[in-house]
Amino acid sequence: MEKKLNVLLSDLVVFYHKLQSFHWYVSGHAFFQVHGQLEEMYNSVLPQVDSVGELILMEGGKPASRMKDFLENADIEEVEGEFEKDIKKIFEVLNDDYKHLLKLAKEIKKDADSEENYLVSADMDELIASYSKSIWMISQASK
Repeated sequence: MEKKLNVLLSDLVVFYHKLQSFHWYVSGHAFFQVHGQLEEMYNSVLPQVDSVGELILMEGGKPASRMKDFLENADIEEVEGEFEKDIKKIFEVLNDDYKHLLKLAKEIKKDADSEENYLVSADMDELIASYSKSIWMISQASK
């Protein structure tokens, strides 16, 4: 389980920086609204980074802590080349990333439940709820 938790931790770190990059570089007619929304999103991810890192420690593991390790472990990819500025494209990318995080949190929860590891399972419940809500909110905005 430590390996999957480190993948989740790494994904969250890369995702945090991706959100921040989008926040900095977004432009267009809805700039003010989207700029603020992206800031809310990355501010909600940062406590998750800390929580997952501490969870790994509580489980007796070692959380990844170097950028090199985060980039090697993460399935979520950094923004490449020119930073995305198109609002529709930004939210398509973020929706895919949230779906990936949701899938991973569900996998970790399933593993934790089979091991009767209620601490990890409960933490994944919180993440599952958070990612599900983010996916729903993005889908509502995309209509």
